Amino acid sequence: MVSKRSLSKSEEDKESLTEDASKARKPPLSKKTKKSHVHNEVEENDSVFVELLKTSGIILKTGESQNQLAVDQVVFQKKLYQTLRKHPSYPQIIEEFVSGLESYIEDQDCFRNCLLSCERLQDEEASTGTLYSKSLIKLLLGIDVLQPAVIKTLFEKLPEFLFENRNGDGISMPRLILSQLKWLDRVVDSKDLTTKIMQLISIAPLPLQHDFITSLPEILGDSQHADVGKELSDLLMENTALTVPILDVLSSLQLDPKLLSKVCQLVMAKLSAVKLEDLPVIIRFILRAITATDAVQVISELREQLDLQHCVLPSQLQASQSKLKSKGRISSSGNQESSDQDCVILLFDVIKSAVRYEKTISEAWIKAIENIASVSDHKIFDMVMLLIIYSTNTQTKKYTERVLRSKIRSGCIQEQLLQSTFCTHSLVLKDVCPSILSLAQSLLHSLEQSINSFGSLLYKHAFKFFDAYCQQEVVGALVTHICSGNDTEVDTALDVVLDLVVLNLAAMRLNAVFVKGILDYLNNLSPQQIRKLFYILSTLAFSKEQAASNHIQDDMHLVIRKQLSSTVLRYKLIGIIGAVTMVGIMAADSGSSSVTQRKADLSNEEYTQVTSLLQLVHSCSEQSPQASALYYDEFANLIQGGKVAPKALEWAGQTILTNFQDAFVVDSCVVPGGDYPFPVKALYGLEEYSSQDGIAINLLPLLFSQDFAKDGDRMTSHKSGQKLVSPLCLASYFRLLRLCVEKQHDGNLEEIDGLLDCPIFLTDLEPGEKLESMSVKEHSFMCSLIFLTLNWFREIVNAFCQQTSPEMKGKVLTRLKHIIKLQGILEKYLAVTPDYVPPLANFDLETLDATPHTSTAISAKTRVIGKKGGRKRKADGSKPSSPDTLSKEDTSECDPTPSDRSQPEKEFTKKEEEKTSVLLQNYSAFFRELDIEVFCILHCGLVTKFILDTEMHTEATEVVQLEPPELLFLLEDLAQKLENMLTPAAKRVPFFKSKGSWNIGFSHLHQRSAQEIAHCIVQLLTPMCNHLENIHNYFQCLAGENRGVVDGPGTKVQEYQIMSSCYQRLLQIFYGLFAWRGFFQPENHNLLNSALEVLASRLKQREHDQPLEELLSQSFHYLQNFHHNIPNFQCAIYLIRLLMVISEKSAAPTQRKEKIASLAKQFLCRVWPSEEKGRSSTFNDQLHALLCIYLEHTDSVLKAIEEIAGVGVPELINSAKDAYSSTFPTLTRHTFVIFFRVTMAELEKTVKGLQAGTAADPQQIHEEKLLYWNMAVRDFSILLNLIKVFDSHPVLHVCLKYGRLFVEAFLKQCMPLLDFSFRKHREDVLSLLETFQLDTRLLHHLCGHSKIHQDMRLTRHVPLLKKTLELLVYRVEAMLILNNCQEAFWLGNLKNRDLQGEEIMSQNSQESTADESEDDTSSQVSKSKAKEEEEDEASDEGKEQDSDESDDDSD
Repeated sequence: MVSKRSLSKSEEDKESLTEDASKARKPPLSKKTKKSHVHNEVEENDSVFVELLKTSGIILKTGESQNQLAVDQVVFQKKLYQTLRKHPSYPQIIEEFVSGLESYIEDQDCFRNCLLSCERLQDEEASTGTLYSKSLIKLLLGIDVLQPAVIKTLFEKLPEFLFENRNGDGISMPRLILSQLKWLDRVVDSKDLTTKIMQLISIAPLPLQHDFITSLPEILGDSQHADVGKELSDLLMENTALTVPILDVLSSLQLDPKLLSKVCQLVMAKLSAVKLEDLPVIIRFILRAITATDAVQVISELREQLDLQHCVLPSQLQASQSKLKSKGRISSSGNQESSDQDCVILLFDVIKSAVRYEKTISEAWIKAIENIASVSDHKIFDMVMLLIIYSTNTQTKKYTERVLRSKIRSGCIQEQLLQSTFCTHSLVLKDVCPSILSLAQSLLHSLEQSINSFGSLLYKHAFKFFDAYCQQEVVGALVTHICSGNDTEVDTALDVVLDLVVLNLAAMRLNAVFVKGILDYLNNLSPQQIRKLFYILSTLAFSKEQAASNHIQDDMHLVIRKQLSSTVLRYKLIGIIGAVTMVGIMAADSGSSSVTQRKADLSNEEYTQVTSLLQLVHSCSEQSPQASALYYDEFANLIQGGKVAPKALEWAGQTILTNFQDAFVVDSCVVPGGDYPFPVKALYGLEEYSSQDGIAINLLPLLFSQDFAKDGDRMTSHKSGQKLVSPLCLASYFRLLRLCVEKQHDGNLEEIDGLLDCPIFLTDLEPGEKLESMSVKEHSFMCSLIFLTLNWFREIVNAFCQQTSPEMKGKVLTRLKHIIKLQGILEKYLAVTPDYVPPLANFDLETLDATPHTSTAISAKTRVIGKKGGRKRKADGSKPSSPDTLSKEDTSECDPTPSDRSQPEKEFTKKEEEKTSVLLQNYSAFFRELDIEVFCILHCGLVTKFILDTEMHTEATEVVQLEPPELLFLLEDLAQKLENMLTPAAKRVPFFKSKGSWNIGFSHLHQRSAQEIAHCIVQLLTPMCNHLENIHNYFQCLAGENRGVVDGPGTKVQEYQIMSSCYQRLLQIFYGLFAWRGFFQPENHNLLNSALEVLASRLKQREHDQPLEELLSQSFHYLQNFHHNIPNFQCAIYLIRLLMVISEKSAAPTQRKEKIASLAKQFLCRVWPSEEKGRSSTFNDQLHALLCIYLEHTDSVLKAIEEIAGVGVPELINSAKDAYSSTFPTLTRHTFVIFFRVTMAELEKTVKGLQAGTAADPQQIHEEKLLYWNMAVRDFSILLNLIKVFDSHPVLHVCLKYGRLFVEAFLKQCMPLLDFSFRKHREDVLSLLETFQLDTRLLHHLCGHSKIHQDMRLTRHVPLLKKTLELLVYRVEAMLILNNCQEAFWLGNLKNRDLQGEEIMSQNSQESTADESEDDTSSQVSKSKAKEEEEDEASDEGKEQDSDESDDDSD
């Protein structure tokens, strides 16, 4: 074997090698360097080396010609090997041969030829060898006897070329030499080869080091991987510049996981300092080195170290710099940015590949993101990774979406983070655009506001940052949502499209054809959604670049004209909405940002277009009262929004005022004559008019003329033949007139203030004795008259509510009194006219879908307007109308009847009153909507009769007074508006409810956003707090007079009830406001602070910039003070829920849990008014909720349950039939099942949450848990034994359901605890099992009772319960075996018994051979086995026993 001279592992050898290499530096090889060889000549040399090669089949050539291979490569190697072996001087011949090789390669051209592939001779084409020819050196390395010496020679030769540049032909000699060692079939001395290469790497320059390291996997055998891996890891610590090639090689070697983990940690520590272009290789290595055990930890560290936000400039900056680059200013920096983006894209490609094919990595990555607690710790990188994992790994798609929803819900991922994500990594996310849209579609289906909003943000950012193709996909997806029919989806998608139109009008215009397609689905849209759609289309059609959107304008005009001319009322109404919406866009110049300036720029041509379109709408709608009224309402909304230019507004104002006066206003001194069924009188005037200048509203004659002409084609006047406007349009027309005047005169209504005072031509409305004698037609006429009058007054209140003069305020309050009085009269008429359908007051499309009250023929009993205007909505029993639940009012004192009253009035029996009370709840769709501005009336003082009597000297000076009936009227309407706007749709829409019925009567409200409504309510908090405190004082004084009883014998029933209702509505409004989910959004935090400041300022002087926690604490304390004099149970529920939502907004809500629990218990222990404790489902639901709140918030659930079941229930059992528990007055025989159900459910929930622990836990922990389970089993036993007294079906059902769940929890949570507690706490375990044995026996009896009574509702629970009881027996047996007590376990037979202990006779029972036996000192353990239920007893020397029962008979 050739000796090793040049290379060794010692440092001295390394230094000498470096010296030799530096001395050996020579100029690069060129064609002119050597002239000793003639070009293309055969090497003529009589050396052994040349002769043996020639003999074996290789002809050496000189110059640049390739060496020629005359035979096949394998044949050459075989010949040469045999020649050497058979040579007489073997093995010296090998040294001679190698010496000849060394001499030959002294010439660099010859050396290069030996390293390049040989040329195969033409006559050898028929050879069976491969087409690729190896080099001479490669062939020699394939011969085992030559390989060590040749390798040694190569490594001695290689240092000569380390510091030389490439040859003229671009060949790098070191790389060429090293390539000879790649993919050798066999390495004779792999350890020596490894040593030489590692020494060579240590002295080579950096570029060659990179190449040498990356070549290692192709040179080394598997046996050397561990050694090389260790040396490379050491080299990595010394030279970070080699990080990329080393990691690339390490990921290709078979290494010990511990070594890889060590390298991972080393690399992770340096991650923040590496170059961006090196990151892909490093990340790939880290992800490949991850194992299932440390995946979450490694990825958590990785995401903390990796911050790509600062590695690449946001796309917006790139866009701006690209413009400069095009001007030749920053070309170099532009190239750098492009390179950086390429590196980031490559990095994410590496990550995509890892998460796509490695489920462990994708799940660990999601888990790492899920574990992030702080909002500030969430990075852009996390958001990108969630989107990438969602798009690439289908197996974890649901998990990813669940985590994302959780993060959105908790506020960890906010809009700013999402925007930064798209801004920074738009190129990366563009590749997963389809998945992003799929995710957005899924999120938009959600009913949760925060998740729904996040889905809309995904659509917006995808449209903003992606290319035209993706934008088209976004619009297509949004159109699909809009046509889905789901109200929440449709609203959100329309809002997104509207935002996109504002964001990028030019891009949206390119996709206008998709948006126009929605016009085919208008039947599925609500009026508000139709308004949005036409607003979007009109904006696209009438924007600045009108030349590009003329085709959209033409389509819009065609669609609207077609709908306006339709004979189908629904399409005509849609056409009206679309036309008026389009007018709003046409009448404004969108080129200006200022609204006032925009109006002033209306050209003559635009003015002509606007007026002609409005005239077209007017002419097309005048034949239909409903269409006309809708046109007036829509036009009024347009004017209210400030979207009509002054020129058009002036034209409209003049036309409307003239038409209104001609249609509805007459002189009050001229009483209309005619053949009317009732005498016409001018009623409800607020001022005494002289006989000449008074005006009046001509209501009764118009209504009569309409009814009189119902058989004709048109409504005509007898005298002139002039058309009459339907009285149906009175309120709508006045609203339009009022808003025109208001806008033209900056809120001053002096021009029309006469309408506030003027009387109405009516007749005597009080029914009196004539009520019964009137015909059905007369009843209907009177009802219509009252409805129209009520709606006129409601619009009058809408119009003049914001006037500041005391005189005007007083008149508005008087009109409120008139409304309440008329509602009382209307109730009496409706009570005797059940099939009556009122005239419509809200003209949106939802009213077309309303259903009639009864199935009787309406046309024979009602007016023509009833047929034209639609049908009455069906009763909505769960949502009473606030303005309609008030009953009649006396002029002498307030006498309202709230919807929840139960005391009979003098003139009605209880049955009659319930009938009339229910009636008005179903007519809310037929009353005009009150504007949100009306509630500024709440700022007026509340003066009750009680306070007025005691404080006359101070209160008599107040001119404007808001009486309790008017207050209740306003509060009920406000509560409904709040519930409609701020309550999540999922909680308020019943399953079978028609789509539009919830929104009827709220069309004006829906013109505003939820934020605007919440802001309005916050502005009203101060007056509402005043009213709340006044009402509280009223009940406090009342309780003081009646010695603590709020409804004592001296209480005025009507006054007490109306004040209670006001109290309830105020608390309901407070709760609805603070429970609004929008407060969790960052943009509404200031609004929440403002609301809390109002409450906090009621306790002490307002301070600015108070922290949120302080405001929450003071507000909680303020509201808590109201609990002393709560008048009814509903108020109590609203108060405690209000305190809960206030507490939830705190960072530490648990601090107030005990206060809420204490308050809930006080309400449970309070004696409520007698009517509260009936059998009504409302009271039962509220009691259930209050009991749940108490048990969820109390410190010790088990103690609370024991108090209820062990103290309250025995008191109830020992009391009279209709009595109640003295400790818990809310616990009666009717409400027992509620208490029982809630306590059983909370007991099971509590024990299920208790962890079993492990044997390694401290002894004290075991004792505490054992004590806890003893208490739980004792409570379970107390509750279970109550079925012997209360054996109704609901109680038994609760017992079977929660009994099984409790036993299952005992199996999972308690039995492991008993396993390792038995030896040290034997007596405690015995006591626990003995108690539980009695409970399981009772459950066994309950199963038998259910079967013997054949109650299918109960027996369906029996099989699962019996199975669970059997499992318990086996589990107890296993526990005994574990503790070496298996000999104390035996079996016996158990007979079936019912709840009273009587034996249930069955065939199986008669066939039993053994009787049940019980000993005084022992308990029994029952066991179900095969078809027969058996009893087993486990004891330890007569002391230790446990049991469970199962059914004896088999089914």
